[in-house]
Amino acid sequence: MINDQRPILVVEDSDDDYLATSRAFKKACLRNPVYRCTNGDQALDFLYQRGEYEEAGSAPRPSIILLDLNLPGTDGRDVLREIKSDPALRNIPVIVLTTSASESDINKCYEAGANSYVQKPVGIGGFVEAITRIKNFWLELVIIPKEIE
Repeated sequence: MINDQRPILVVEDSDDDYLATSRAFKKACLRNPVYRCTNGDQALDFLYQRGEYEEAGSAPRPSIILLDLNLPGTDGRDVLREIKSDPALRNIPVIVLTTSASESDINKCYEAGANSYVQKPVGIGGFVEAITRIKNFWLELVIIPKEIE
């Protein structure tokens, strides 16, 4: 079931990596609304609809979160732990999308509740393929729970 109305939250501090992600979204024909946060504190404000995101509609509940680990301020590992420890947020799938191939990072992210861990491919072709697979699985195949009331 394709649902191109479900928002995606990308938590990525690198402009270059975000641009590559945006290009990959276009090449993968992803039409979902995409929101970007550039650090962990901003991502948590988005998810809790506080600070700059207090205004109604400025931060819709994402259907999936693509989360980089190495972020300024609150790091991606802490954002993941916060999301997965909150009953109101924990059912949002979090896909860690990072350059790290560290076994320690991989294990810690899964222990914290990551739904998947994807290492960012180096070339744009590999990046498009990774994003296409994420789209096909998380936005077309999987049934994602709605917000817990």
